[in-house]
Amino acid sequence: MELNDPVSELLNNLEYIVFKKSERTVGRTHPDTFAEFMALRNSTGLEDNEFAQVMGVSVTTVREWAERRVRPSGAELKLLRLLQANPRLSKQLTE
Repeated sequence: MELNDPVSELLNNLEYIVFKKSERTVGRTHPDTFAEFMALRNSTGLEDNEFAQVMGVSVTTVREWAERRVRPSGAELKLLRLLQANPRLSKQLTE
């Protein structure tokens, strides 16, 4: 089994996020999804536009997540966890 380096894994997740075909709306969600998102989001210290660029989504999507109107996907949460674990990745993604 071949192991990917963190940057490669991050880029694969970004590709999935950028090219997703359907929007996910709030339905039955685990109540901690939004709490985890907000904790991870706040830990980045990025402005909405910078955060959106790093995540590969629009500023509107970031605001919908923050307002609990749209739930971040598992891949998006995974990307946030990677960013929290290695804050330099967000800088690399905006270059």
